[in-house]
Amino acid sequence: MRIVRYAVGGVRHYGELESGDARIARFQGDPFTGLTPTGHVDEVGEAVILPPLERPRIFGFAYNYASHVDETEREVPDVPVCFMKPSTAVIGPGDAIVYPAGGELIHFEGELVVVIGKEARHVKPSEAHEYILGHTCGNDVSDRVVQRRESAFGTLLIGKGQDTFAPLGPVIATGLDPSDLALTTRVNGTVMQSASTADLLLTVPDLVSYLSRYLTLLPGDAIMTGTPSGVGPIRPGDEIEVEIEGIGVLRNPVVAESL
Repeated sequence: MRIVRYAVGGVRHYGELESGDARIARFQGDPFTGLTPTGHVDEVGEAVILPPLERPRIFGFAYNYASHVDETEREVPDVPVCFMKPSTAVIGPGDAIVYPAGGELIHFEGELVVVIGKEARHVKPSEAHEYILGHTCGNDVSDRVVQRRESAFGTLLIGKGQDTFAPLGPVIATGLDPSDLALTTRVNGTVMQSASTADLLLTVPDLVSYLSRYLTLLPGDAIMTGTPSGVGPIRPGDEIEVEIEGIGVLRNPVVAESL
């Protein structure tokens, strides 16, 4: 199932994106408490596709592909390197990534994102699938200049958490095996990242288990699993596409901040 969150006439719904991507079978309820088919079908052309999650907690993992570790000239971390993005960073398909006024070096990072479906604590890797609702595409937009300044003092927030720095979507795909999915990131149609989630150093079950060892994961939490090599700068006027096998394409334009 490909679950989409959308609005028609200003009213928000969840639905299932049907084959062909032209129609949405509307549900009543939400994916975390239960979905019931209404029998109503909406045309995609008449809908506004929203971020698949409303105000999620976002957990990120850095240096989780060897190829990205190599391109940053670092060593593989001894422990998972985690950070968080605020819910205000979230935007959906087609929404604009805002290039901040005064920004010097803003990068894209295409990533597989895990969506937690139910409360999870002390989960074994072998049990992780029981707590995962599905997966979506994500772009861990990063202000490298701010990130490096923060990281020098052992912190990381503003470099990752500015408004519009967490595009998610277009759907939550359920029933996917995340162990070997093709991930492609394009800038203005040019392929910049091409990898497989088989190359993750810590697998999706590993990441869910690790976080749940220390904190309670909640329904609607999002886990950004890391980015492969090929990250690079974005500029106003660019269009960034993150495509993941079985999920679809997350497409966002880049615009300059207007003060």
